[in-house]
Amino acid sequence: MKFKILIVDDEKNIREGLAAALELDGHEVVTAAHGDEGWRRFQKGDIDLVVTDLRMAGLTGEDLLKRVIAESPGIPVIMLTGHGTVETAVAAMRNGAYDFLTKPVNLDRLSLLVKRALQNRELVIKHRRIEEELEHQKTFETIIGASGGMRKVFDTISRVAPSKASILITGESGVGKERVADAIHALSPRKGKALIKVHCAALSAGILESELFGHEKGAFTGAAGRRRGRFELAHEGTLFLDEIGEIDQNIQIKLLRVLQEKQFERVGGEETIETDVRIVAATNKDLKAEIEKGGFREDLYFRLNVITIHIPPLRERKDDLPLMITAFLKEFAGENNKPIEGIDERARSAIYAYDWPGNVRELRNCMESAVVMAKGPIITEGDLPPTVRAKTDEGWIRIPLGTPLEDAEKIIIRDTLSFHNGNKSKTAEVLGIGRKTLHRKLTDGEAPDS
Repeated sequence: MKFKILIVDDEKNIREGLAAALELDGHEVVTAAHGDEGWRRFQKGDIDLVVTDLRMAGLTGEDLLKRVIAESPGIPVIMLTGHGTVETAVAAMRNGAYDFLTKPVNLDRLSLLVKRALQNRELVIKHRRIEEELEHQKTFETIIGASGGMRKVFDTISRVAPSKASILITGESGVGKERVADAIHALSPRKGKALIKVHCAALSAGILESELFGHEKGAFTGAAGRRRGRFELAHEGTLFLDEIGEIDQNIQIKLLRVLQEKQFERVGGEETIETDVRIVAATNKDLKAEIEKGGFREDLYFRLNVITIHIPPLRERKDDLPLMITAFLKEFAGENNKPIEGIDERARSAIYAYDWPGNVRELRNCMESAVVMAKGPIITEGDLPPTVRAKTDEGWIRIPLGTPLEDAEKIIIRDTLSFHNGNKSKTAEVLGIGRKTLHRKLTDGEAPDS
């Protein structure tokens, strides 16, 4: 890791000599001729260590130390002092300086101090990165998935969250759009501010307008007092508009104005209110199709759709099912104080065979129901909701992952024969083989005959 060192000294020969010595040690060095210049250079944000003279006209080394510590407490500062001001340098160390050197400077001693200080700096940086990575991983704990589609979602969230851009999250109902909005806010610079959520489909046009923009006393029947809207409550934070495709055209116009001008008026009010809000919207509709039908404004769509994050439905990412099953079983076993140890193969196969039209939300409900209904420590097919296990009665064949090909063939023949009530001719026809071949396979495989 290469570091950048700032040297601040009003004596040109000392400043340039120290810079040359540290450059020979492989460091990148920038210099400043006085404290004010040094502070301006430091504020650019790429300095890892400061070496500064203690006594300078204008902004002194002590003043510079205080500013550096206040701005970036992890950056070490080495003080340079004459013999007559050693006590002052010691006091500076008590105030946060890493160490001090007396003039004339011993370059070997300087090299050693700089090396040690930068080693500490490197440890601080690595520790911070680990903390950030742990926090990053923690943010995604509520979004379960390791499939290619979900890795793409995670990567996009990580890249766009720090920006100010509006984001449109698309996907079917139940895929987890709200959890993605949570992660975007948690990874953004606005995470210390409010995340306000509005479920647009659940509110009528009149109520939604008041929810978003607030209202003044007497603005309509029942408005007994002033009420702040969600845009005010989300100031400097994030506003999540779920099911944005359901909002009324009149609300769309007002919403467009807020996005364009960053200001609005409460319902029934005249005061113009400034707002700084990051918009994250979500929809299960095809907004382009809605635009063509005249149900959604194209200009609003482009304002909202600066960045799109599409969450694939569960049926397209069944690789995530093992992780989800394990996570949900653990969660609901704990909530219900039941010693659930796992799920048997038939139940697992039923879950894999089902298409999950309700997506993650439906799977979550299914696992909660199975835990509640389970009679023992292992979830069985009978513990699953009827809609999930119904595939068994619709001619589905369950073959556990890892089954050898020869055994899989036996299962197919046995279950097909059973489904057709032992009718060998029909079974052979469905399987695309001759009756003699079927008879041979039944005999070789010791499958049940009739």
